[in-house]
Amino acid sequence: MREPFVGSTRLRLAGLALHAYTASGTVLALLIVIAAIDGDAVRALWLGLAALVIDGTDGMLARKLRVKETIPWFDGAMLDNIVDYLTYAFAPIVLLWSGNYLPSGAWGAVLAALPLLASSYQFCRTDAKTDDHFFLGFPSYWNVVAFYVVILGLSPATTGVILLICSVLVFVPVKYVYPSRTKAFRPLNLLTTAVWLASYAVLLAQMPNPHPLVVAISLAYLVYYGALSLYLTFWVPRRKVA
Repeated sequence: MREPFVGSTRLRLAGLALHAYTASGTVLALLIVIAAIDGDAVRALWLGLAALVIDGTDGMLARKLRVKETIPWFDGAMLDNIVDYLTYAFAPIVLLWSGNYLPSGAWGAVLAALPLLASSYQFCRTDAKTDDHFFLGFPSYWNVVAFYVVILGLSPATTGVILLICSVLVFVPVKYVYPSRTKAFRPLNLLTTAVWLASYAVLLAQMPNPHPLVVAISLAYLVYYGALSLYLTFWVPRRKVA
């Protein structure tokens, strides 16, 4: 019988450092909220980009360092969900609310609450991340929504409609691409995601006058991501059955 993998002390220490790296996202969430309250949306979005980089790399590093085996008593997946909820949902909604990007009054409060409630549901679903490495339902990309609201200068009414639609999409069982893990078109997914992250940084650096070409490149990624997710959800299974 094969003995369980234990690993070296150095590997365990590296795993603990990685968990601290992931946990730093909670501090970034706090800094995003502070920037939002200070009225500095661009600073908040720069911090959001840092959170995206951490979230996009910690899982890969965790698998490489085999943290589930070297530190089995620590639930890294739980930590990741806590950080993601704060940086992908809570902090971006605070940014939209405090920056007056939502309708005023009770309707604005309701629209701010919907994504938080929808994401609370999604983060507690055991199948939110499928066995074949997709997100089931709109994957709480409220940080991305907030980014485009600020960059494009969307009106409160438009922002409210987007929040409402995306909140509903959380419950619609479309399989959204997990850029770093979905096997289909993975090299292209990684490349286009890297280009999108670069465009994110360029657009922030260009604020308050983002270049239309960079905006178009950034939005093209959303079209690609959405189209590929729909294709892999509906078209590919039909071809396999046929």
